[in-house]
Amino acid sequence: MDYWIFIPFIILSLFGVIMVYSASADYYLLNGIGAKSYLFKQLMFVLVGVLVVAFMFFLKESKLRDKRFLTYFAAAIFISYVYLLKWGQNINGATGWISLGPINVQPSEVCKFFFVIYLSNILSRHSERVEMEPNTFEYYKSPLILVLVFVFLNFLQRDLGGTSINLAIALVIFLAAGLDYRKGIGFIFAGAASFVVLLPIVVSKINVHTSNYMLQRLVGFAHPFELAKGAGNQLVNSYYALGNGGVFGVGLGNSIQKKGYLPEANTDFIMAVVSEELGLVTVLLLIGLLMTIIFRAIRIGIRSNSMYHTLVCYGIATYFTIQTLFNVGGVTGMLPITGVTFPFISYGGSSMLVLSACIGLLLNISASEQKQKQLELEQ
Repeated sequence: MDYWIFIPFIILSLFGVIMVYSASADYYLLNGIGAKSYLFKQLMFVLVGVLVVAFMFFLKESKLRDKRFLTYFAAAIFISYVYLLKWGQNINGATGWISLGPINVQPSEVCKFFFVIYLSNILSRHSERVEMEPNTFEYYKSPLILVLVFVFLNFLQRDLGGTSINLAIALVIFLAAGLDYRKGIGFIFAGAASFVVLLPIVVSKINVHTSNYMLQRLVGFAHPFELAKGAGNQLVNSYYALGNGGVFGVGLGNSIQKKGYLPEANTDFIMAVVSEELGLVTVLLLIGLLMTIIFRAIRIGIRSNSMYHTLVCYGIATYFTIQTLFNVGGVTGMLPITGVTFPFISYGGSSMLVLSACIGLLLNISASEQKQKQLELEQ
């Protein structure tokens, strides 16, 4: 067991349960909803997440790399995206959720994990041939096309954050696998051009009601105080929370902004509540715990003799890094608000389970690498 990964995961997850309760209790109590409703839900997500970690830790690598499994996985995500185009549940302007009774599933979150294992598998299998023929681009065409299709479908849900993270994961894995960046950029530009041409046609055919949702977020980012009662409302209240908290915070449970002023206080903007209640010091400690996992993943990837392990580690490190940057950047006004949650801290089932699967896979790879090194030493 790699405790440099597992212990930060447990600390972050348990701290997330506490902060979800703190961020949501007052607001939902005022609106007649059980104050402990989100506490129990998040606790359940964490417990299931731990089971997912255990499952992934003991899962044989061959199961994840099975061609039939990956094909079914890709088909399930594609069908989910197509379903969202017509029947997706609209939450805060984006239609990226499938409602399954009491829970909402977000396919873009699952797609992050799929990109990691699918691209790592197919590109690692091609790596030897690519080394023999370094100018060969044919090996990359099929996975590149699949990535562009999924990213395009993701963008149609108006989920800019999820789209960007999935694209970043894919890009890093392709580059780490040896893709000639000049040809890769050319292919991406060709895909982008097709995207621009096809978007109006697809939107008109599937009858998606377009809105200025993403544009409003950009305007709110650029002029938050001028639009404090509209598109800039979230960011302005986030600023108030950050300023009120200072270095050491006002105390757990004592946030003012969470009492109906700050929208999405238990999800997208939970770090604003953390900062207000427990201060900048706690925020930096949480980011430090995440960075411990990220650097550990990169270290394992660098030292591994398996291209598959290396690509998986780089993909997961990219996922955690970009998601953290987008969330913190949105909360602090350094980046436009993208609706991205903070890993392990924000409320959400899809995110917690996918993140847990990544942690379990990292632990699996770490154990496998340690076992391999022991065998080499014995020989």
